Amino acid sequence: MKRVKIGIMSLPNFQAYTRDIVTGKYKRKRGEPKIWFSSMASFAQVLSDQNRDLLSLIAEQQPESISELARLSDRSQSNLTRTLKKMESYGLVKMETGTRGSKRPSVPYSDIVLDMSIGRSAQRA
Repeated sequence: MKRVKIGIMSLPNFQAYTRDIVTGKYKRKRGEPKIWFSSMASFAQVLSDQNRDLLSLIAEQQPESISELARLSDRSQSNLTRTLKKMESYGLVKMETGTRGSKRPSVPYSDIVLDMSIGRSAQRA
């Protein structure tokens, strides 16, 4: 598996960053974060202790369905589905079609690295 770098950047700065990439004014540098959160609060919510444990459980047990993951994690399936959708939207979880059309969660990374500026409004280097 591979490592993913996560960054924290305010929404206005992130919008300007992506606009500059799309228009060719800025070229992403090697080693820049691939996943961005708009605040430490959103980062902490998505990657809470409970959700990091969930990522570990998925990586170790490789459940064949959300139902199986619900049994393994002792979490309700509806809560788990919402959590997985949120994590999938950030690219932290992949949902693949498993046996009999069920959704099978997988974790594409072995390590997550946080890259964060000390300043209040993170700017790209």
